[in-house]
Amino acid sequence: MITAATAAFRALHESGCFVIPNPWDVGSARYLAHAGFRALATSSAGLAFSLGKPDTVDAVPLATVLAHLRDVVAATPLPVNADFQNGYADEPAGVGANVAACIATGVAGLSIEDNTGRSDAPIYERELAIERIRAARAAIDASGTGVVLTARCEAYLVRHPDAARLVPDRLAAYAEAGADCLYAPALPDLDTAAAIVRLVAPRAVNVLVAAPLPGVTIPRLAELGVRRVSLGSGLARVAWGAVGRAVAELVAQGTFGGFAQAMPFAELNAIFGP
Repeated sequence: MITAATAAFRALHESGCFVIPNPWDVGSARYLAHAGFRALATSSAGLAFSLGKPDTVDAVPLATVLAHLRDVVAATPLPVNADFQNGYADEPAGVGANVAACIATGVAGLSIEDNTGRSDAPIYERELAIERIRAARAAIDASGTGVVLTARCEAYLVRHPDAARLVPDRLAAYAEAGADCLYAPALPDLDTAAAIVRLVAPRAVNVLVAAPLPGVTIPRLAELGVRRVSLGSGLARVAWGAVGRAVAELVAQGTFGGFAQAMPFAELNAIFGP
């Protein structure tokens, strides 16, 4: 059954441009909902760092990821997109089974990437990568939930020497395999983003912005036809950056200047109160 959250999430991908921030726990999810965003997305990095682990494919067990998804989904009424990494399996059958488990958490969308997590072969072979997207699509269709499927090509992110050719080829193939939204993290420039939008139209394109970039704004991305702008680990790293600076000053100087930017206790209490 298609839920109200899933229907709303699908509608967001049909026109305009929206920002989807990435909470890393229940508190950050509730705060971002309070701030007025229309959808949320989990962050594999944000979750991993909160658990004291690195952001790698196998750092956080699938059971922990699924429990995290349930917590974030339950935290607000907003649609939630799951950063589901490589589907926590290499073979299509495993991807399909794990996608079914992901859907059962109540997410309105999920992403599957072609990053293997291996240094010797960081990107799945083309046909296997496509079959993995087909398996995810089949699991979603079988569920009858209408969950939005995002397919990610990680070639730029892993600095593949042939990324400029791989990304458009893979994203077009993933769109044909049933992806609703296409995503290539770490695009080199806005021209590349615009070319991807044209290539996979009318399907939606997600662009990651996790750091300040010259000329990159929400209005400019909207002009290019980008439907969704995700923040990845950006907000989690902003939080860690604030903690790191405050601690560094305290350790080095014995002073508390880093606390000056802390959000007021009363404000947080009001947001998280009944």
